[in-house]
Amino acid sequence: MFMGEYNHSIDAKGRIIVPAKLREELGEEFVVTQGLDGCLFVYPNNEWQSFVEKLKTLPGNREARQLQRYFLAGAVTCEIDKQGRILIPAKLREHADLIKDVVFVGVLGKIEVWSKERWEANNDFGDVESIAENMSEMGISF
Repeated sequence: MFMGEYNHSIDAKGRIIVPAKLREELGEEFVVTQGLDGCLFVYPNNEWQSFVEKLKTLPGNREARQLQRYFLAGAVTCEIDKQGRILIPAKLREHADLIKDVVFVGVLGKIEVWSKERWEANNDFGDVESIAENMSEMGISF
């Protein structure tokens, strides 16, 4: 399980150091793809395979096909180099607006990679109390 928040920088070539605590669970090879809310999703291979299996079960309607294309078209397999870095392709850097400061966020079975600006703008936890109350309707209690 991934958790925690880690700040790093991306270099001019599009390489980012992956935090050591996250590297251990990612393994030698993993998948990076477009995420939601303007971030990237990073999946270890076992979680990626599980996610792909879920995508396969979607109905054959237009929305399902678009969702499958969204996640699969931009997906790339990555490996960590000897300096602990990964290379993020230009298309994915553009999607997540990764220019300088980057935030890695562990979220259960995946990692989200955010530009620092987007992370700060999109993750206002000021209303977390009412969000938590709504989760009780789904059987989640705190």
